[in-house]
Amino acid sequence: MQDSVIPSELHDTVPPAPWLRRWWRRQTPGRQDRFAMLAPLAAVLLFLAAIVSAFGYLRLEEMEREQEAVKRDVEYAQQRVRLRLLERQEQLMRIARDISNKEVDEEEFMGRAESMVIQYPELQALSWIDERRRVKASYAAPSVAVNQQHIPGEVLRPGETESMYGLARDLLQPVYSQPGAETDSAGLLQLHVPLTDQGRFGGVILGEYSIDSLLRYGVPSEVSAKYAVALLDGKGRLLAGSTVPVRSPIASWLPWTAPQANEYEVPVSPVGNGLVIRAQAYRTSLGVIGSGLFWLVGTLSAMTAWMLIGNWRHTRRRLQAQRALVAETNFRRAMENSMLTGMRALDMQGRITYVNAAFCQMTGWSEAELVGRTPPFPYWPEEDRELLADRLEDELQGRTRPGGFQVRVKRKDGSRFDARLYMSPLVDAKGRQTGWMTSMTDITEPNRIREQLQASHERFTTVLEALDASVSVAPLGSEELLFANKLYRQWFGTNTAGHLQMVAQAGVPDQPRTDESLDEVDSFVGLPTGQLEAVQAGNAEIFVHELGKWLEVRSRYLNWVDGRLAQMVITTDITARRLAEEQAAAQAERAQTASRLITMGEMASSVAHELNQPLTAINNYCNGMVSRIKGKQIQEQDLLAALDKTARQAQRAGQIIQRIRTFVKRSEPNRQLADVTQMVTEAVELAEIELRRRNVRLSHYVAARLPQLMVDPILIEQVLVNLLKNAAESIELAQRPTARRSVELRVVPKSVEGQPVVEFSVRDSGQGLAPEVMARLYEAFFSTKAEGMGIGLSLCRSIVESHQGRMLAENIYNGTEVAGCLFSFWIPVSGATNNIAGKDAGVTA
Repeated sequence: MQDSVIPSELHDTVPPAPWLRRWWRRQTPGRQDRFAMLAPLAAVLLFLAAIVSAFGYLRLEEMEREQEAVKRDVEYAQQRVRLRLLERQEQLMRIARDISNKEVDEEEFMGRAESMVIQYPELQALSWIDERRRVKASYAAPSVAVNQQHIPGEVLRPGETESMYGLARDLLQPVYSQPGAETDSAGLLQLHVPLTDQGRFGGVILGEYSIDSLLRYGVPSEVSAKYAVALLDGKGRLLAGSTVPVRSPIASWLPWTAPQANEYEVPVSPVGNGLVIRAQAYRTSLGVIGSGLFWLVGTLSAMTAWMLIGNWRHTRRRLQAQRALVAETNFRRAMENSMLTGMRALDMQGRITYVNAAFCQMTGWSEAELVGRTPPFPYWPEEDRELLADRLEDELQGRTRPGGFQVRVKRKDGSRFDARLYMSPLVDAKGRQTGWMTSMTDITEPNRIREQLQASHERFTTVLEALDASVSVAPLGSEELLFANKLYRQWFGTNTAGHLQMVAQAGVPDQPRTDESLDEVDSFVGLPTGQLEAVQAGNAEIFVHELGKWLEVRSRYLNWVDGRLAQMVITTDITARRLAEEQAAAQAERAQTASRLITMGEMASSVAHELNQPLTAINNYCNGMVSRIKGKQIQEQDLLAALDKTARQAQRAGQIIQRIRTFVKRSEPNRQLADVTQMVTEAVELAEIELRRRNVRLSHYVAARLPQLMVDPILIEQVLVNLLKNAAESIELAQRPTARRSVELRVVPKSVEGQPVVEFSVRDSGQGLAPEVMARLYEAFFSTKAEGMGIGLSLCRSIVESHQGRMLAENIYNGTEVAGCLFSFWIPVSGATNNIAGKDAGVTA
C-alpha cells in the first residue's frame, strides 16, 4: 500500500489557505439563488405527495371491495358447511327412525355406522345410547383415540355430553354441542338425535364430528385458497383452521402499510352461535409502495431532485477542493483503520514501520508498542518463534508464497488465534522497494467451520455405514469401487465383484468396457449426458445363493464428484418379506380348502340322500338273490343280471364319493390347460345333488369349440359350485312356485377390451340382491344368511382375479319387479393352445 501523494501540479496552482477561503467566498451564489434552486425541488416533492394521496384513495376503495368479497365467500362457505351438517343430520335421523321402528339391531347399526364413517371423513364416531345412558353399540374411526371412544356397555360419562343427552331427551329434537377445551373430546362437534318409541324417549344416536375435517372437507377449496379460514367456538377460541398473523403495532402506524387482514365471521347453522366460521383475507395487494406506477413516478421525481441537487453541488465543488486536500490524509487513515484485515509494514531489515488499527485490535498490542520492533515480535508464540523467524527470513529474501501461510498469533492477554499472512513488496511512487507489506486475516472461524464440515462428513459416513442396506458406487467401464458401506463389505468384500454380480443378476445392463486408447470409441455412447438424476432407477428382486438371502436391488446412474459417470446400487435384505408372502399364499390356500369343506358340509344331507339310492338298490338286489338262491328259484342268467346291476350301483356310489374327495381334498395350486366342458360337467354333477334336494331345475349350455384355459380346475369348479348353490338358496328363500324354480348355467366365448375370454354365467329366478347387499357383496365375513360365514363370494372373486379375470353381479328385472339375479365371471384365454374343448353341449333339464 502506497502513501498518499499530492500531485506537484496541485501544489503550484492552489493559493494559500486564507486567499483560497476569500476566493471561494466571492464565488459563492447569493441567497436568492438558493431559493431559486429549492423551488423546483419543492415542486417535485409536492407532486410526489399528490401521487401518494391518489394511490391511498385507490387503496381504500380496493379494501372496501375486498371486504365485500370476504363477506360473500364466508357466507357461501357457511352454506356449504350447513348443507353438509344437515345431510349428516338427515342420515342420522333416518337411522334413528329405523331403530325406533325395530328395523335395525346392534349388528346392522355397526355396519351402517362403519359405512358412514368410512364414506364421510368429517364423521369420527357413531354411538347408540339407550334411555339409561348406556352405550349399546359404537363405532369410531381408527384415528380416534381410545380414551375418546365409547365402549359398548359403559354408562355415558358425566360432563357436557351427559347434559346434552338430557336436553335432547327433554326437547325430543336433534341437539348440537361442542365439548369444552378441558375435556378429552375437545375439537369434536357432537350431535344428539333422540330415539322415540310411540312418543316415548328411547335413547339417542350420538354422532361426533371432527371440526378439523369438517373445515377441510366442508369449506370449498376456492375459499380455502383465498382466505385463512377458521372455526371458532362461542367464546372466540380457535377450534380448527388457521389465522393471519397479527401485524406489528409499530408497522400499523406507517402510512403505506395495509391495515390488518379483512375478515368476516358468521355462525354456522344449524349449530348456532356455538360454532362460528371466520375467514381472513391474505394480503394480496402490494399497497401504495408496491405499486409499479408509484415507483415509476417516485423514481422520476427522485431523479429530477437528484439532478437539481447535483447542479447545486456542482457550484460548490470548487469550495470542497481545499477541504478534500486537507481531509485526504485523514480519510486514508480512517479507511485503513476501518479495515477488518490487519496491515503491517516492514522495512528491508524486518523492522515494523506501520500497523493499522485492525492489526492492533487482533493482537491486543498498541501501535506504539509495535512500531519500531524487530524480530522476535511480541505477538509470536514462544513455541513457534524459531519457525516464524525462519519464515520471516525467507520472506525478506524474496521467497514469498503466493497463497500465504498459516500461523498461530498470541494476543497480549496470552490467548491464541489462527491467522493467514500474505506478504508483498512495498513500492514507493518512484518504483523503488522500500520494504514489505503484510496483510493478516483471522481464520479462526473458517477453521472452525472447516472442522464442523469434516465432522459432518464423518457423521454422514457413519450413517451410511449403519444403514441396513448395502450401498455401493462404481464407475462405468472400470473395476474400481468408489464407495462401499459396511454392509456391502460384510457381504461382498472390498472389490466390485458383488456390485457387478447384483447388476447382472438384477437385469440392469452395465456399460461394456472398451479400450478407447486403441479405437477411440466413446464407451458412454447412448447413456444420459445431462441431468442424470432424471434417469429412472432400476428395481429387481433376486436371490443370492452365496448369502442365502432374497435381495431387492435398486440402481441408478449419477455423476461422481470427479465428473465421472458412475452407477450406484442399493441392496436391501427382503428375505423376511418374501417368507411372509409365502405364508400369506399358504393361508389363502387353506381358506380355499376350508370353503370347499364348508360347501360340502352344507350339502351333506343331499349327498347322503344321493348315496342312499345306490346303497338301497344294492341291498335289495342282494336280499332278492339270497331269497331266490335259498328257494332254488334263480337261474344263472338271472343271477348274472342281478350281480351286474349290483356292480353298477356300487360303481355309481364310488364315483359320488370319489368326486367329493377330489373336490374337497387340499392340494397345491396347479395351473394347467383345462377342458372347459369337463370342469362344467364336474361342477354340475356336484351341484345337482343340492339343487334336486331344493326342488330346483338346472339347465346348462356350453358353447362348442371352446379353447382350453390355463387355470386350476378345482378352484374354478369351486367357484361354479358356490354360485349354483347360492342360486338354489336364493330361489328357495324367495319361495318361487315349481314352474319358476330354475337355474341356468351358460359358458360362451366373449371379447373384453379386445381380449378373448370365456364367460361363465349363473342366472337364477330368486329374489335378487338389495342395494345395500350389492354394495357389500364381496366384503369378507359379510353374509345375508343367518349362519353364513361370509367368505364364499369373497373367496370366489379372489380365485377369479388370481386367474386375471373379473366377476360381476346384477339383478334381472321384469318391468319394475326383480325377477332374479345374474352372477358372471370371465377368464382370459391362454395363448398356449386353442384346442377344441369337447363336443357340443346342449340344454339339459
